[in-house]
Amino acid sequence: MRHVIIGAGPAGVIAAETLRKVDPASSITMIGDEPEPPYSRMALPYFLIDKIDETGTYLRKGSSHYGKKEIDVIKDRVSLLDSKAKTLNLEHHAPFAYDKLLIATGSHPVRPPIEGMDLPGIHSCWTLEDGRSIVEKAKPGADVVLMGAGFIGCIILEALALRKVNLTVIEMGDRMVPRMMDQTAGNLIKDWCLGKGVSVHTSTRVEAMEKGSGKALKVKLDNGDVLDADLVISATGVAANIQFLGGSEVDTDLGVLVNDRLQSNISDIYAAGDVCQGKDFSTGEYSVQAIQPTAADHGRIAAMNMAGKDTVHQGCINMNVLDTMGLISSSYGLWMGVDGGESVELCDKNRYRYLNLQFEDDVLVGAQALGLTQHVGVLRGLIQTKLNLGKWKDHLLKDPTRIMEAYLANTQAIGHNAGMV
Repeated sequence: MRHVIIGAGPAGVIAAETLRKVDPASSITMIGDEPEPPYSRMALPYFLIDKIDETGTYLRKGSSHYGKKEIDVIKDRVSLLDSKAKTLNLEHHAPFAYDKLLIATGSHPVRPPIEGMDLPGIHSCWTLEDGRSIVEKAKPGADVVLMGAGFIGCIILEALALRKVNLTVIEMGDRMVPRMMDQTAGNLIKDWCLGKGVSVHTSTRVEAMEKGSGKALKVKLDNGDVLDADLVISATGVAANIQFLGGSEVDTDLGVLVNDRLQSNISDIYAAGDVCQGKDFSTGEYSVQAIQPTAADHGRIAAMNMAGKDTVHQGCINMNVLDTMGLISSSYGLWMGVDGGESVELCDKNRYRYLNLQFEDDVLVGAQALGLTQHVGVLRGLIQTKLNLGKWKDHLLKDPTRIMEAYLANTQAIGHNAGMV
C-alpha cells in the first residue's frame, strides 16, 4: 500500500507517524512545499523573541527522525490531483502515484483587499521566511502596525511587544479576539494591552497604505488617522489551501468535505487539519477549525482509517487558550451560548478576572475564562463528557467558581453508581 500525504504540518506529521505504527509494511510519503523540515507555525512567536532558533520550531528533532521511521519527505508543491488516475502532478518532480491519499495542506493568510497591500514592508507571520523578515525589521523602537487582533494576531502581539517595538493594533471588530471572547472579555483584554503600552484601535479599518517618507509606510485608517510604520503585519484571517483541487472531483466548500471517518467523497482520499471541514463536537455540524489540537486529532484519525482501522471522528471541541502579555484567556465549545439556554457571568474588571458558563438544560456546553487558569481541564472535561450536572447546575448559576466541586461531585457519583452495578 502506498500512502501519500500532501502537507507537512502537524496533521501530516502525526498522520505519517500513526500510519507507520499501524501499517508497518506500507510505504509512506509526505510532500511539503516549504524548504525547511516540517515545523510548527505556533512556535513562530518563540522564534521572534529569540527563545528558540529555527530548529526549535521543527516538529520533530533530529535530522534522521523521518528516515528512521521510513517516512519519505519530498519538498515540492502539488499542482494537480487526478483522482481517477490516482496521481499527483508536482512542480519539480515526476507525477506521483498513490493508493491512499491524505490532504493536509493547511491554510494560507488572507490578504485583505486594501490599496497598497503589495508594498515592501508588509508581511504575514505565517512561515519561517516571514519570521526572518519580521526579526530583521522589528527592532526595539521600530513603529509596527499589526492588522488584526484575532487569535493569531494576539499571539503575534505578545512577541512584538517583547521585542520592544512601538506597537499599534488595528481590529475591525468591536473587541479583541471577537471569535473567541465576548464583549466583556474582549474589551478587558484591550484594556490590559493599553495598560501595557500597546495602542489598540477596535471598530477601525485600514483603508490604504502608501510609501512613506521618513518611515517605510503610511497607514491610513477609516477614522482619518495616518500612522507612520517601519513594518506592517497582516493577521486578518486564513483560508484553506484547496486551490489545487480544481477539476479533481473532490468536493469542497470552505475546506474539503468529509464524513465522520475524515473521508472525502472519493473513497481513497481523506483530509485533516486546517483544510478539512470536519465535525464540530458541540454543534454536530461540519466546519473548518484552524487550530493545532484539531489538526493533531484529525491526523491520527484519518491515518487509522487510511490503514483500514475503522475509527469514528466524534468531533473536535472548539477550544482556544491565549496568553496576551501575561493575561490568560480561554474559550470552549459554545461559548456564545445556545437558544433557550441559561448562563452565568462573574466579572472583576479591576483584577482582570472573568468567568462565563453556558448551559443547555443541565449540561455545560460552553465557557469563557479570563485571568483564571485553574479550571481549564475541568471546563473542557465537563463539555466533552456532556455530564448531567443535576442540582449542581443551580449551584453554579449562583456561584460559577464552584466548577471543580460540581465536577468532582458528579464524576464521583458516576463512579459510585458504576461500582454498584
